[in-house]
Amino acid sequence: MKAIVISEPGAPEVLQLREVEDPQVKDDEVLIRVHATALNRADTLQRLGSYSPPPGSSPYPGLECSGTVESVGSSVSRWKVGDQVCALLSGGGYAEKVAVPVGQVLPIPAGISLKDAAAFPEVACTVWSTVFMMGRLSPAESFLVHGGSSGIGTFAIQMAKHQGVRVFVTAGNEEKLAACKELGADVCINYKTEDFVARVKAETDGKGVDVILDCIGAPYLQKNLDILNFDGRLCIIGLMGGANAEIKLSSLLPKRLTVLGAALRPRSKENKAVVVAEVEKIVWPAIEAGKVKPVIYKYLPLSQAAEAHSLMESSSHIGKILLVT
Repeated sequence: MKAIVISEPGAPEVLQLREVEDPQVKDDEVLIRVHATALNRADTLQRLGSYSPPPGSSPYPGLECSGTVESVGSSVSRWKVGDQVCALLSGGGYAEKVAVPVGQVLPIPAGISLKDAAAFPEVACTVWSTVFMMGRLSPAESFLVHGGSSGIGTFAIQMAKHQGVRVFVTAGNEEKLAACKELGADVCINYKTEDFVARVKAETDGKGVDVILDCIGAPYLQKNLDILNFDGRLCIIGLMGGANAEIKLSSLLPKRLTVLGAALRPRSKENKAVVVAEVEKIVWPAIEAGKVKPVIYKYLPLSQAAEAHSLMESSSHIGKILLVT
């Protein structure tokens, strides 16, 4: 099969389409012929050499895919050859075939094309496991998502609104903020021209929000704590701005704040299977009802993975970037 190989750590140009061996399928795995995969920030970090795949995972990038079942392991009963599916991966999506633990395979949501379904597994599992399972975001609460126009952000806005939540977002330009508003965001803040701390406090009568989803890390840590309501939860899923920060612990105690960190890729396959089962049960019906839609910025052929990475690193996109085999 063909796959995108990271020839050496470095710029997008190190991504090269090469002939490689087909994956071996274990008893509890499904072999998927990939139709499409989607970019995630983790892919760019892996390319740079700073985010290695978990032990035993495919060495190729790609944390989600859609495609057709080509074979199944001896203990797999749910899926059969020819089924159209999408899947959460620990790697290997940038390839023509990928072997996936059966607990990470999902049906294509009704009304969604096979190609577009590749946009959902990673964002749905990340947002549901972090914001809802760990962060316990509930109807009538308020929620701030930083980077509202990202793949994670565009999904989080829609899912939170579907759950009856008041949604705040930050983004870096008016086009991105308009996209967030169209998806249902209630308060849209340009972090380049506005102080998001002051704006959140103004919009909440000084109370702050109940849950924050943050991908920036260090430079936002204290600011996030300052705008959480009593019993507020800060969910950190990325460190784009840095990993080391100093905080005032005194800001945690009076308001009973919780700081949560989460990464999806290093979780065990058993843990991922629990998340995927919840996503299928709760998130998939929202997608099928049209309450959550795929937000796709661009489709590129797999051979143009380098161009796709350059686009992602420019941060000019809104939503997901897909690679099609």
